[in-house]
Amino acid sequence: MRTCTESFEGYILRALGRDWGERLLPRGLDITFCDQIFLVASGLMWNVYFAALAIFFGFFLAVAVAVAKFSDRALLRIPASAFVFAFRGSPLFIQFFFFYSAFVLLPRAGIDIPLGFTTITVQTSALTTAQLGGLIVLILNTTAYSAELFYGALRTIPKGDLEAADAYGMTGLTKFRRVVFPSMLRLAWPSYTNEAIFLTHSTTLVFLSAFPARQQAGEAFYYARYFVDQTFNPFVAYPLVAGYFILLTLAIIGVFGIANRYLNRHLPRERRARIRFRPQYLR
Repeated sequence: MRTCTESFEGYILRALGRDWGERLLPRGLDITFCDQIFLVASGLMWNVYFAALAIFFGFFLAVAVAVAKFSDRALLRIPASAFVFAFRGSPLFIQFFFFYSAFVLLPRAGIDIPLGFTTITVQTSALTTAQLGGLIVLILNTTAYSAELFYGALRTIPKGDLEAADAYGMTGLTKFRRVVFPSMLRLAWPSYTNEAIFLTHSTTLVFLSAFPARQQAGEAFYYARYFVDQTFNPFVAYPLVAGYFILLTLAIIGVFGIANRYLNRHLPRERRARIRFRPQYLR
């Protein structure tokens, strides 16, 4: 029977592949509680990876889409509105299956998929295809939801702020950078925090739809399912996943709370918007 120290050394980096830990996962009666703790924690690095990149790239894309949707020009407003409607109106799970299937089937039909930084071809490995497909879906999905939040914030910016900017002679990019963008973030940030939390939770769907386990390397939910199949006991592994995601949620609330205080630093303390976690049970 392994000790907790041996489990930590053998499995804490196992999600990166067999070269980073024990070659084989524990089986049957050999599975210990520490094995489950550290293997699920190991898989969590993939969830953090997907969430961090999706939030980073999705933020900038969401700002661009929100500004386009808020524009008076139909050439910008209509495509932005259609993009937001399409990704908010369809289930995230279906989006995973659609994009992963497209990334697999199109190269097989001789149609390469250029992504700018790389090109998906028939020679691209299944793991790379799954990682890119899952990441792109998360980025596009959070872009749509975040853009709607930012668009709503743009519509509620006090007219007095805009008139004051005009009175100071601000126009174009200067007005957006000094007045519109900070006000938009300040108004939308509490809701955007909830979107970041929900996106992090949604990374578990990557395994269900498009994350092939290569060399028994996967994310947190993959290892939880593995342990349930081995032990026939769902009351250890699944609560472990839930507990880790609760810790991730607290970390997100803490980091985004610091940003929220910075955005509202000019307001009296009693007028500062507070971040409250409001889980979305239906998406």
